[in-house]
Amino acid sequence: MQDASFKTAESSRGNRGNMLISGTLITILAAGIGFQFWRSQNVKADQPAAANAGRATVSPLGKPVGRVNGQSISYEELARECIERHGVEVLKNVINRMMIQQACSQAGLTVSDAEVEQEIVVISKKFGLPVAQWETMLHAERGLTPLQYRRDVIWPMLALKKLAGEEVKITRAMMEEAYADNYGPRAKVRMMVLANTRHAQEIWDKVKAAPDEFEDYARDYSIEPNSKALGGTVPPVRRYSGAHEEIRKAAFRMKDEEPGEISGIIQVALDQYAILKFEGMTEPVAHDPKDVQGTLHEELRERQVQVMVGNMFKKIEDSARIDNLLTGETKSPVEQTSAADVGFKDVVKQQ
Repeated sequence: MQDASFKTAESSRGNRGNMLISGTLITILAAGIGFQFWRSQNVKADQPAAANAGRATVSPLGKPVGRVNGQSISYEELARECIERHGVEVLKNVINRMMIQQACSQAGLTVSDAEVEQEIVVISKKFGLPVAQWETMLHAERGLTPLQYRRDVIWPMLALKKLAGEEVKITRAMMEEAYADNYGPRAKVRMMVLANTRHAQEIWDKVKAAPDEFEDYARDYSIEPNSKALGGTVPPVRRYSGAHEEIRKAAFRMKDEEPGEISGIIQVALDQYAILKFEGMTEPVAHDPKDVQGTLHEELRERQVQVMVGNMFKKIEDSARIDNLLTGETKSPVEQTSAADVGFKDVVKQQ
């Protein structure tokens, strides 16, 4: 369950690396973009030249792609097999990428090879690594080749940032919340997630009467697989980020209660209801805010960029008509509330 997941990226080098390696990628994937390569002849949004580097040459139609004991395997046979196995997923990815490219073309925007390479240099320098070593780590830890990283992560991120045409603003209140999140006390809870209100009420009645049995009920009935196996154990809940907002609120409402307190039933998604057991608070970490101000500001900026990129993609998706002829599905544009929402040139003019 995505909304009930607890992501506890710390300020350490490894976890900040996690954010930079996958933060924007996760945001984009959550918005429905699993990028695959697609090259349009009719758009101005330049793909990195590296997108074609090292790419296997595909046999033209009518020519074999392989032979077994002299019997040919045709390109068409291979294509049919690929479509049957992966066509729905790959087509969706191609559609999503095409939407971004069309938006770039409409706005007169391009992302150059040089910009892509410079962004990679900037990211790798943050961790004191040469680009080649950074790419080796990406491949080992995330399964991303240098080509995929440029094509499927960096290029879309830069394109969507340009389309958004907004500067990230970090306020004092945001800095204070980030400090509290990273160094303040967190709520220690166990959690279970149930699939409907009737079952949630039934289980809540039982654990309310016997809080010591919460762990067993979580193992037996929770539908959240990660915490289920651990008897409802989840990472300590931050005050302002990480968990679903309603879970955060409930966890911190119980901070003055005795360990063993059971929360109310918390709706976190359609047909998903959480119940928490309060187990106390962690100790705050002593830090002078001035010493960590730079780190917190950078993490906040990266987080806001991820939000901005995700919102931009949703805007593109909402304005598009999509006909998926493979699945027979059609999506019409979402009605806009103002003329400014219709196109992307208006957004770019603000730059």
